[in-house]
Amino acid sequence: MINKSEVKRLLGDVPLTAEAYWLLRQRGRPLSKSFSLHRIEEALPEWLSQAGSCRVEYKEQSNNPRQRRVLIFSTLRYWIEHSLLLGIALAGMGHDVTFTYLPYANWQKQLNRFDLRRQNAYARKVLNRASPLLKPISLLDIKWADPVNGKSFTLPDGLEESIQEVSLRDTQYTLQIEDIEKDNSESQSAQLYRLRLERNEHAAYTVYTWLKALDMDQRPDLIITPNGSILEMGAVYQVARYLGIPTTTYEFGEQRGRIWCTQNGEVMRQETGELWTACKDKPFDEVQYKKMGLLYASRQSASLWKNFSRLWQDQPSQGGEQTRKILGLDRRPIVLLAANVIGDSLTLGRQVFSKNMTEWLEHTIQTFANRHDVQFLIRVHPGERYTQGPSVAELVRQTLPKLPDHIHLIEAKEPVNTYDLVEIADMGLVYTTTVGMEMAMSGLPVIVSGQTHYRKKGFTLDPSSWEEFDGLLEQIVVSPNKHRLTHEQVERAWHYAYCFFFEYPFSFPWHLLNFWDELETWSIERVLSNEGQSEFGNTFRHLVGEPRDWKTPPPTDLNDALNQTAFLRHTPE
Repeated sequence: MINKSEVKRLLGDVPLTAEAYWLLRQRGRPLSKSFSLHRIEEALPEWLSQAGSCRVEYKEQSNNPRQRRVLIFSTLRYWIEHSLLLGIALAGMGHDVTFTYLPYANWQKQLNRFDLRRQNAYARKVLNRASPLLKPISLLDIKWADPVNGKSFTLPDGLEESIQEVSLRDTQYTLQIEDIEKDNSESQSAQLYRLRLERNEHAAYTVYTWLKALDMDQRPDLIITPNGSILEMGAVYQVARYLGIPTTTYEFGEQRGRIWCTQNGEVMRQETGELWTACKDKPFDEVQYKKMGLLYASRQSASLWKNFSRLWQDQPSQGGEQTRKILGLDRRPIVLLAANVIGDSLTLGRQVFSKNMTEWLEHTIQTFANRHDVQFLIRVHPGERYTQGPSVAELVRQTLPKLPDHIHLIEAKEPVNTYDLVEIADMGLVYTTTVGMEMAMSGLPVIVSGQTHYRKKGFTLDPSSWEEFDGLLEQIVVSPNKHRLTHEQVERAWHYAYCFFFEYPFSFPWHLLNFWDELETWSIERVLSNEGQSEFGNTFRHLVGEPRDWKTPPPTDLNDALNQTAFLRHTPE
């Protein structure tokens, strides 16, 4: 007897079977709640009405910026919803928008072709209703060239290598491990890597062959995609870069009302070079210092502040001396290693001289195994409480099954505030975590071993080889007080932190996590009005390729900065 899975496999390539089944048996409904676009269905009439009215006005404005041919790509339900909203807003500004998508509900589970076609039929039915303003296209509906030499997809060598890197990163990020067994066909990591490679190659090949077939005057002026580093979004970004088409990638951090954008780069790399070049020699005034101080205080005290939605600690500060007693520390110098989460997106591909963060951790732990003249603290990232991958604590125990008395492992769930550790430390070691920047703000000498945004900004030590790393380590451990930062370096760290938190992000009305609620305040009509464009116009112009003037920062109000103490509040765990 043939089972249901086998029937689906057989019917998956038979034309119209899946679509007819979806239409007759599901009556136009989604396959599952995980890919339900019912909110889009309900919202589209209002979105189209508001954006359509504004589009007419924008087209009539003689001083309006040049309208562009914009291609937006997205996948997964929540990104499709948000990216469609962005596309409709851009269409309302007069741009010619093509909205491309892949109707996946999950990036790590295989979906048979029969069900994928049904899901595609459902997504097409919903998203095609936006066609009066933009052009929706599922990549599954683009018929790419026939396979060559028995291979499903044949990409140019340089592009194929980039797609393999994206697929590796997908696997590392999903499983939160750095060493992938691609050649072990039975391993979980190898199976996931094959799935990710297959999907990413399909997306890349489809977009590559489609865009190559277009005349130059039909190609998009730019391609916009969320993130740009992972999943099919990363694959499409790599195609755009390979073909020389300008790109914008965007993502969201912990600040409501803010967005990160990068032109012709991967936004999660947080490339702040242009920002710092424009701002580093400008005065760092009292208003900025107070504003940064209030944010820093909230991070120390496990409190929420203003539009920041993340708690960086769950344990309020107990003070340095109390922390010494809790950990049983004496007066020998203290070296604090603040770890990232293994497989975090801000560590993958950020190696400078080590193979990855894991190798750097193992090397550093072994280096301190016999250094009884110092106390070595390993602070596991508190964010590990919310992840399911292997812990840094496991890696420490594998490297040193029996920890010597001078090495202290502070695990993610331990009731210790990281900033109390910074208070008593004499030097810091980090890979890419933001804590390294904050250690420098406290005057500590900090060795940065990964490619993070604050590396080589003038207040950290940045080795480029194992020899440099070991040499710096030995030099500072012997006399850490002699290497404390100067007043000028500390002020530089504070200035940079201010620019990163308050000037690097753009104002934006719709955060990915809250945009359905935020639409009640910032409707499309309001965002496209003069009021909305005075607040968000620079962001939308940057999204469609206009350069950003880093020398003109957003306004800072003294009263606003001084009154933020109203937002400092303790939040229960």
